[in-house]
Amino acid sequence: MTDPAALSPVRIDLPDGRQVTHRDVAANGARFHIAELGDGPLVLLLHGFPQFWWTWRHQLAALADAGYRAVAMDLRGVGGSDRTPRGYDPANLALDVTGVIRSLGEPDAALVGHDLGGYLAWTAAAMRPKLVRRLAVSSMPHPRRWRAAMLRDARQTAANSYIWGFQRPWLPERQLTADGGALVGRLIRDWSGPRLPEDAAVETYQRAMCIPSTAHCAIEPYRWLVRSLARPDGVQFYRRMKRPVRVPTLHLHGSLDPVTRTRSAAGSGEFVEAPYRWRLFDGLGHFPHEEDPAAFSTELVNWLKDPEPDR
Repeated sequence: MTDPAALSPVRIDLPDGRQVTHRDVAANGARFHIAELGDGPLVLLLHGFPQFWWTWRHQLAALADAGYRAVAMDLRGVGGSDRTPRGYDPANLALDVTGVIRSLGEPDAALVGHDLGGYLAWTAAAMRPKLVRRLAVSSMPHPRRWRAAMLRDARQTAANSYIWGFQRPWLPERQLTADGGALVGRLIRDWSGPRLPEDAAVETYQRAMCIPSTAHCAIEPYRWLVRSLARPDGVQFYRRMKRPVRVPTLHLHGSLDPVTRTRSAAGSGEFVEAPYRWRLFDGLGHFPHEEDPAAFSTELVNWLKDPEPDR
């Protein structure tokens, strides 16, 4: 279980001074920290690497103002959530997500995921379609598109060199936490477009990564993604991902994303049998929701409120 004294770096308020409700919910055999703001239909926000719930600070406010119950969760092993010894494969992590929806007492949710959170949002929509009302994914292709790009596209393989580096034992964890999490800061700045994040924001992510055991847990999903490519459990997972997504889907991407190539992400609509909208943000990198939060939030809220999103 996580030491409560270590949670202070992640139980923080929004930049505008608004206080979010911090609490823990039980789901799928673990305890998850959530930050909540607003009332209305549930929108559940899933962060990516190397971040935690706070990456959605701008969207929490925008969604609450638009009449939604906005909830950002810390994924298993990150932020204020439990750091369990196992359970970091995408199928189980997706069950964490759908379990949180149930624990919040809601019949379903609109899922919004970035990076790894986007991968899990795709997975949850395919595995538990009755619990996902709508799907919005940023900076991450459909899991089957991701697998194909990693195996067949040399440029995408090179762009994901950090994932290959994570396959080494122990060293990646030490690198992520060395010098107060300096590597986290370099990754966020290198992966951003011209609109670099503020130093204070980067320092917040560095402090969160340095909470004991966080680096190891944050890396474990990427170890599974690579090591399972040829294993039976991985083959079975990607077969399950053939099941189409049958809810309206919004796919957001930064044109300058150096981590996930536009070519890799585009085309994910082939796995969606529902209205699918592709939105490319010119001049933004891997974190469009932070690099231009106003444009990202406007696109997201308008799409959520559209009763008949276009295909």
